[in-house]
Amino acid sequence: MTPLITAQHLLKLPSTLKTHVIYKANSSAPTKNLPAIFTEKGLLLSHLRFLYLNHNKSQSWLERNVFAVELLLKFINAHTNNFNSATELLRSFVDTLCFGSIDDSHNDNSNLYWKPRKVEDVNILLGHINAYCDYLDKIYGHELPDLNPLRKATKAEEKMRWCAYYKRDSNCFLNHLNKPSKTNFSMVRSIQGPMHHHLSIESVFRFPEEHFEHFVKYGFLSNRTGKVDFGSLLIVMLMHYGGLRLSECFHIYTSDIAIDTKSGAAIVSVFHPDDGASPEEGFSNRRDYLNSRFHQKPRNEYKRSHRLYSGWKQPLLTNRKLSFDVMLFPNSKATEFTWLLQQYLAVRVDGKHPYLFTNSNGEPESKKNFIQKHKQAVERIGLEASKHQGTSPHSHRHSYGYRLSQAGFNQLEIQKAMHHKSPFSCLVYLKPEDKEIREKARGIGL
Repeated sequence: MTPLITAQHLLKLPSTLKTHVIYKANSSAPTKNLPAIFTEKGLLLSHLRFLYLNHNKSQSWLERNVFAVELLLKFINAHTNNFNSATELLRSFVDTLCFGSIDDSHNDNSNLYWKPRKVEDVNILLGHINAYCDYLDKIYGHELPDLNPLRKATKAEEKMRWCAYYKRDSNCFLNHLNKPSKTNFSMVRSIQGPMHHHLSIESVFRFPEEHFEHFVKYGFLSNRTGKVDFGSLLIVMLMHYGGLRLSECFHIYTSDIAIDTKSGAAIVSVFHPDDGASPEEGFSNRRDYLNSRFHQKPRNEYKRSHRLYSGWKQPLLTNRKLSFDVMLFPNSKATEFTWLLQQYLAVRVDGKHPYLFTNSNGEPESKKNFIQKHKQAVERIGLEASKHQGTSPHSHRHSYGYRLSQAGFNQLEIQKAMHHKSPFSCLVYLKPEDKEIREKARGIGL
């Protein structure tokens, strides 16, 4: 039997090892493949149970939570008996995250050799640790060491909490159902991360339109065989003219595409990879369909290191079947997509899975493989493959949002076309680049 590590042992844990385990909460619950932390004392079972309660969160969230707790445990192990209280320990932990563990003389008595982390990263890590500690408090109550106790908020802090609440919940469709008590916002953490920097960064890197036609014409044309990679071209079209995130493309089934018999335009639907409606009757959802038909999981449920993994950003779904339709713009691209699809399906290697995009072996195409193909295509036409040059896969989504804005679509229309839950999320895609502002200023000549 695996030794149980309770919260009482939290301050005494030695170095850690992360691995993946098959966890079953009880005899009737399904098994889950989850990351787990082991120490010399055994499995940190309370944390594994915490992850199980949050298993519906993204793989990125789960991995980041494990990483945050691992850092804390390593810090605790490096500073055994150095602190009089858990609060003092956590405060020092946050300072070490911010400033690193190496002193001005380039010495590190803790042997951690941590470099300083960005403010945003520190706050994310501290948020993950708070979530875990709150779970421990809920389960074990006063028997636990209180790693980050709540203290009475100042009036200013309390006001800022209410401001943050109203800002956040004003974007929530059912915000009128949330009636929190004022006391919920009268307490704040004793240990808080550093203040965020208010920064407007040049993050709008769009694919250069002057090179795009050349890119799609020659980028995916093999110099050796002369064959066109129609599958990769379809993915580029879905991102550049449909605004899809790259990860969303790999959740599309072949059956998710319909053709308008009058116009010949393709109608592409993207379903929730777990709970979306099954393409066949007799299955409760896509998870059930994949498991029963192909003994596979939804692609967002694999480990991030697995070749089949593809994330899911929780886009706005607009259909009761838990899906949304891709709005290809300009509309002529919908018929062009149909022609490319026909060429692709004529040469595609089929496999034992429902996914539209496959590799040369008939297996589901992987994100990693496509990213490499995209990089080679960019370099094939003489450009540098770089996010800051606007030649990364995600730059196509930026191009799509900006093109909608330039065509006169309003903010709410762009929100729906890009499948954002908040009307403010699409604003980053509409921002002009610095060079465009400078050119406009020179044109005005003031």
